[in-house]
Amino acid sequence: MKVVCLSASNIAHQSTENSISYRFCRTALDEMTQKEKGITGEIIELKNRLIQPCTGCGGCFNSHRCVADDDFNNIYTKLIGADVVLIVSPHYAPIPAKLAALLEKMEQITYLRWGRDTSYQSEVFGTPTGVISHGGGGPQMQNNYKGMVNDTIADALEIIQMKLIPYNSEWDTGIIIPVQKAAFHEDGIFPIQEYDWNSVSNTISEYMDKIIMALREM
Repeated sequence: MKVVCLSASNIAHQSTENSISYRFCRTALDEMTQKEKGITGEIIELKNRLIQPCTGCGGCFNSHRCVADDDFNNIYTKLIGADVVLIVSPHYAPIPAKLAALLEKMEQITYLRWGRDTSYQSEVFGTPTGVISHGGGGPQMQNNYKGMVNDTIADALEIIQMKLIPYNSEWDTGIIIPVQKAAFHEDGIFPIQEYDWNSVSNTISEYMDKIIMALREM
């Protein structure tokens, strides 16, 4: 079983080891491989890809691929081949630009076909998908992150026809990991974010349980 995790952070100067999105992806994949036999995982860091915005040229109608973006096509092919997709996204405005461009192109490919035939099923139809968001605000920001990040991604996934797995009835578009503490150093312009990694692991573990359960019920 193949699990693909998209690490959506755009911070180019940050090393892989220090990327919160990457670390959440790594934690999620580790949890899944411990819980279920036969799982292989891959992390795709969007910051390393040159995904271009959709121009609405319509070239994807026949090819089901973008005629001008090999990086997008490579990622899309990996998502099509995945049994489970995980999306880890920080809060930007409201989501990172490359993740928005990726979802935009997947929507275009699906919508152009669906517009001609409402029985059309996309190449990622029904793929179980989990969403994990995070940001620089504390627990008081969770509801905001849900609306801005998780729900935004969920709306796109509905058009693409992927199957978003809820965490519970309240957090029905995935989970939100709040930062424990954020502080600025005198010699830096970016805040240093600290997380309670025991709590992070426990929350992600519980969510992976829900996704594995959903897989077994399919």
